[in-house]
Amino acid sequence: MKKSIVRTLTAVLSAAVLTVPVLFAGCSAKNDNVVYVYNWGEYIDPDVLESFTKETGIKVVYDEFETNEVMYPKVEAGAATYDVICPSDYMIQKMIENDLLQEINYANIPNIKNIGKQYLDSSEEFDPGNKYSVPYCWGTVGILYNKTMVDEPIDSWSVLWDEKYKGEILMQNSVRDAFMVALKLDGHSMNTLDDAELEQAKEKLIEQKPLVQAYVVDQVRDKMIGNEAAIGVIYSGEAIYTQRENPDLVYVIPKEGTNVWIDSWVIPKNAQNKENAEAFINYMCRADIALKNFDFITYSTPNEAARALIEDEEIRNSEIAFPDLSKYSGMETFHYLGTEGDQKYADLWKTVKSE
Repeated sequence: MKKSIVRTLTAVLSAAVLTVPVLFAGCSAKNDNVVYVYNWGEYIDPDVLESFTKETGIKVVYDEFETNEVMYPKVEAGAATYDVICPSDYMIQKMIENDLLQEINYANIPNIKNIGKQYLDSSEEFDPGNKYSVPYCWGTVGILYNKTMVDEPIDSWSVLWDEKYKGEILMQNSVRDAFMVALKLDGHSMNTLDDAELEQAKEKLIEQKPLVQAYVVDQVRDKMIGNEAAIGVIYSGEAIYTQRENPDLVYVIPKEGTNVWIDSWVIPKNAQNKENAEAFINYMCRADIALKNFDFITYSTPNEAARALIEDEEIRNSEIAFPDLSKYSGMETFHYLGTEGDQKYADLWKTVKSE
């Protein structure tokens, strides 16, 4: 699940790549020479968009969103018509269930061969048969800690409840991520709808609150780089970047397990330029292009051909970027829990934050 990286996109992504506000009026139409793309902020190398246009003649009209929850209602309401979108796993499941996506014609995406089987298998959890989505990036959620500020190696979510780190702990300001931590610590599924388990997690998060310096999103990265906190919950792609900036930072996947997430390309039901969308997805699956995107955003690629091209052996074999998930237990992908399930979590999170 993508979170913004500290870098800023160059200018307006070049003359070949435009952000067009009229998209939000749902005004895109079929055009042999354009593809409308909706992606997370700073989640692609702008040079890739420019090279796609040069090679195919298809202009990219590019727009960005900050969260799945901002993206979804615009697509559902038809307030914007896009050809390609990059949601996260549970949101793809929701979009499939609500008939917002169309099946992909894999005859137009021969580069799907570069995507590792394990990632396609994982996608089956939210997209049975891989009919609607093509993996783009993946990763884990874990603990980032400063080894000069922490007394011992960390291997458990329990450190986030350790009194000696009071005021030095950063939690994700996200209902599902926060509850995932508490649920995993107690040995429960992060997709549970069991009232007793959720109540236990709620009480645990309320108990933790006095120890937390801040509930943050992007700021966890910056605060950890700047030695402003000792411990933070973070996405693995961000961890790779932070370690480049501050070598005292260590990333671990807790022994109780965590969220393994996948962001994938999908084609909305109302897309006007489906073949262009498939051409774009196929281009993103090309090994050299996937490598450029990995180098730019530092989020793990499911493209095994691209990984093989990584020259830096330390990065190519990084346990942060490419962990062997078979070594860990309790690894799960977020599921869409339905309207009532989402509301249940939201109400509990509201209670946590108001205490």
